Amino acid sequence: MAMSKATKPLSIDEYIAAQEAFMRPKLLQMRKTIIKAAPDSEEVISYSMPAFKFHGIVVYFAAFKNHMGFYAMKDVITHFKDKIEAYQSGMATLQFQWDKPLPVKLVTEIVQYRVLANLNKKMAKEAIKKKKK
Repeated sequence: MAMSKATKPLSIDEYIAAQEAFMRPKLLQMRKTIIKAAPDSEEVISYSMPAFKFHGIVVYFAAFKNHMGFYAMKDVITHFKDKIEAYQSGMATLQFQWDKPLPVKLVTEIVQYRVLANLNKKMAKEAIKKKKK
């Protein structure tokens, strides 16, 4: 059930179904890992990619010919510097190769870190609002 490049997926299910068969198991594993690490997050499609929101974007992921892209925020790169060297490809991007195991523990740690960062940001905004009253 491949989608054309012009067709934008409306759900993560549609996104995964549109990918090549060899990619789907690892995409499903990524989704399951994120849900387990952030059970209160909401699945969305953002920038035509699967994403998870919890008081803001937690992470994105996307399928490419040679790898799966995993997108967190820049602070993740700094915080996890020693753990991500083998996967880092950009300022806030990690690449996981299709022929290698998904680093589930690392993904879980990153997602939990991002959830906490989003909660801290929300609480800080609420504290500022209370001070202004």
